[in-house]
Amino acid sequence: MEAIEELSELSESMRQAASLLADDDPSDDAAPRRPTTFLNAVALGNVGAGKSAVLNSLIGHPVLPTGENGATRAPIVLDLQREPGLSSKSIVLQIDSKSQQVSASALRHSLQDRLSKGASGGSGRGRADEIYLKLRTSTAPPLKLIDLPGIDQRAVDDSMINEYAGHNDAILLVVIPAMQAADVASSRALRLAKDIDSDGTRTVGVISKVDQANGDAKTIACVQALLSNKGPKNLPDIEWVALIGQSVAIASAQSVGSENSLETAWRAEAESLKNILTSAPQNKLGRLALVDTIAKQIRKRMKVRLPNLLSGLQGKSQMVQDELARLGESMVQSPEGTRAVALELCREFEDKFLAHITSGEGSGWKIVASFEGKFPDRIKQLPLDRHFDLNNVKRIVLEADGYQPYLISPEKGLRSLIKIVLEMAKEPSRLCVEEVHHVLLDIVNASANATPGLGRYPPFKREVVAIASNALESFKNDSKKMVVALVDMERAFVPPQHFIRLVQRRMERQRREDELKNRSSKKTQEAEQSTSKRASSPQTDSEQGGGSLKSMKDKSGQQDKDAKEVSNLQVAGPAGEITAGYLLKKSAKTNGWSKRWFVLNEKSGKLGYTKKQEERHFRGVITLEECNLEEVEEEEPSKSSKDSKKANGPEKTPSLVFKITNRVAYKTVLKAHSAVVLKAESMADKVVWVNKIKAVIQSKGGSFKGPNTEGGSMRQSHSDGSLDTMARRPADPEEELRWMSQEVRGYVEAVLNSLAANVPKAIVLCQVEKAKEDMLNQLYSSISGQSNAKIEELLQEDHNAKRRREKYQKQSSLLSKLTRQLSIHDNRASVSSYSNDTSEAESPRTPSRSGEDWRSAFDSASNGPAAASSNSESRSRSADGRSRRYENGDVSAGANSGSRRTPNRLPPAPPRY
Repeated sequence: MEAIEELSELSESMRQAASLLADDDPSDDAAPRRPTTFLNAVALGNVGAGKSAVLNSLIGHPVLPTGENGATRAPIVLDLQREPGLSSKSIVLQIDSKSQQVSASALRHSLQDRLSKGASGGSGRGRADEIYLKLRTSTAPPLKLIDLPGIDQRAVDDSMINEYAGHNDAILLVVIPAMQAADVASSRALRLAKDIDSDGTRTVGVISKVDQANGDAKTIACVQALLSNKGPKNLPDIEWVALIGQSVAIASAQSVGSENSLETAWRAEAESLKNILTSAPQNKLGRLALVDTIAKQIRKRMKVRLPNLLSGLQGKSQMVQDELARLGESMVQSPEGTRAVALELCREFEDKFLAHITSGEGSGWKIVASFEGKFPDRIKQLPLDRHFDLNNVKRIVLEADGYQPYLISPEKGLRSLIKIVLEMAKEPSRLCVEEVHHVLLDIVNASANATPGLGRYPPFKREVVAIASNALESFKNDSKKMVVALVDMERAFVPPQHFIRLVQRRMERQRREDELKNRSSKKTQEAEQSTSKRASSPQTDSEQGGGSLKSMKDKSGQQDKDAKEVSNLQVAGPAGEITAGYLLKKSAKTNGWSKRWFVLNEKSGKLGYTKKQEERHFRGVITLEECNLEEVEEEEPSKSSKDSKKANGPEKTPSLVFKITNRVAYKTVLKAHSAVVLKAESMADKVVWVNKIKAVIQSKGGSFKGPNTEGGSMRQSHSDGSLDTMARRPADPEEELRWMSQEVRGYVEAVLNSLAANVPKAIVLCQVEKAKEDMLNQLYSSISGQSNAKIEELLQEDHNAKRRREKYQKQSSLLSKLTRQLSIHDNRASVSSYSNDTSEAESPRTPSRSGEDWRSAFDSASNGPAAASSNSESRSRSADGRSRRYENGDVSAGANSGSRRTPNRLPPAPPRY
């Protein structure tokens, strides 16, 4: 009985393990319990075989009706629970939550009445005609005994047998009367058991009513042969146990009144069987042997299921540990522990926030997108054209001057225009501050959501987000003040250098215009004088020829000189599109020349320069597609009247200077310069530079203006009047105002470009950097300044998380306990299996010898007509069983398997509860 008690505990552990694997709570009484079939024992046999008597012997009370004519007409399920505190005579019937003590005779008579009337089961569970009883006794093993009607009755069909005996782990008790031992090979009950349990690991053969065959020597010989595993060859290899019909013996023992009467009756039964079956193994005789054999078969079934169950428990344990790690440990219930947990959560939030900011994770990239995309676009979309319209400029100048108009320059009006236009830059700057603020708020929320610890404490999470949001709000206000101050700084002071340079350039243009006028008029006078002289004193042909020859000589000499001069520029690229060499660049500040290394890329249309040839980065780049090219005369220092007279004599050398200007008058070419003046080292270098730059500019729609020489270009200027339309000081005030507004617009655009670069710097300083430092410092100081009661209030864990942690902690503890228990049983089962295999190998099954009584009895039984018909019936039933299996889709059952359900051989199927 101790073995079956241990197996009952193991079965309960395995049931709990299966519940855990199904994510059920085994300790929850309200939840439906997963049934276990390890402790099920189903009695199979013909009518009158003694099934009920065998089960009564196991129970220790004659509660089941017995009789030769089929007393069991419906399935009876007895759920037995052993309670050692009860007396051996007591039987407690449990119906739902109520218990009632009954006698065996009253229970038996009640069952007889219900069977005779065809009443349905008392609890209403299972089939409609099933009778279910839950009993507590001190004599019965903790098994669920199922007494089926005789299999040769019409009411018993395959569905009924499969419903009760088809479970993978139910023990099959095949009951055969001793008088039919010789015909055991043709037993229908044994064939059914073989179909259900092909390998015989859960089948126990029970030979009942041995006392009735006491005088038949051949029958006794057959019984002893079966008990000694010497039955027919076609018989399944199962365990056999012999019993005597115990109902009468138990009834008589109960009448004695002694507590030990049952033990005495069972020992007397074993002694009687020993006297009858003198050659049979003694450990297979009697009720105690039957209980031990059932326990042995249950242990075999559990041994098959344990490895898979343990493997599942290990995987479940790992999953539970991972979930516990994610949920975290429960908080320490002390003021110091609570404060430590709060600061640790702040550190986790800090790590997540800095990761979002520094690595661009989450929404961090939106800050850069605002700086490089939306903010510059808003600056470019400012309505400058409307504000710098000439009518608007006139209105502003008129309003600014008041009743007294300006004398020379409308400086007051232009300053007012600059302030009005720059005022519009405040709104895009504020919008940029707002965008960065919203991005930082999104990062705070994302960091809080990504912090696992904060998810466990929603109040504390809300407090952290609120502190960070308040800090960011103050940073936003500071940032707005900073960017507005940047705009006001530009509005408050307009540096005069820009406009001084404008005046200087205007005066320079006026001086050049005057020089060109004087030079043109002088050359015109000289040409007229020369013409008049030729007309008044014509030369001779020889003189004219000599003069022509001399001029031709001078021209050919100049051409030879130009031909001998070779360019020193370097050309690179697959198509020679890159040209590099030295040029002299005129400084706008010092008005002097500086030697620089220039590189022209005709493919990209860019002209860049460095201070030295070895430098890798350009100091400035000119975009030629926005420029015009102009060849200009080289400026000479002021000379005395004597030098000017000499200069009028011989002809000047060709100029090496050319100038690059923007197509739009008020726009810059390079940095803050509206024009770049360059000078080549030689005429050959100039020709190469001018030709290539001219080709790039003209391909983009730009213009090229040649030198104002004495040749055809100057004559063309006279003919089309271009001299009168050249850039010079406007003749009327409106033109002067237009020119000034264009210059002011150039200044305003330069300031706006500067703001587009400086406002993001101010925002980063006032918002982003402060968020990385000051905001986190405020978070720590605010949390540290809270009282212990406030922190405990904030660290109220979410009920769902707390409930889940408690659930997983309980599962973890139960998993550890079950794994330890099942591992012990698994190791014990392995050791016992090894010892059993060794003993079986040492004592193999004894072969049959001729002349023995049991052998002749089996042969005569197998040669009879009944045996033949039984064999054919067995074959047809086996074939029918196999066809049913394949019809049900159980393709795993092969030709070597006779089971109606899934095979029980290794690898084992998952346990069915």
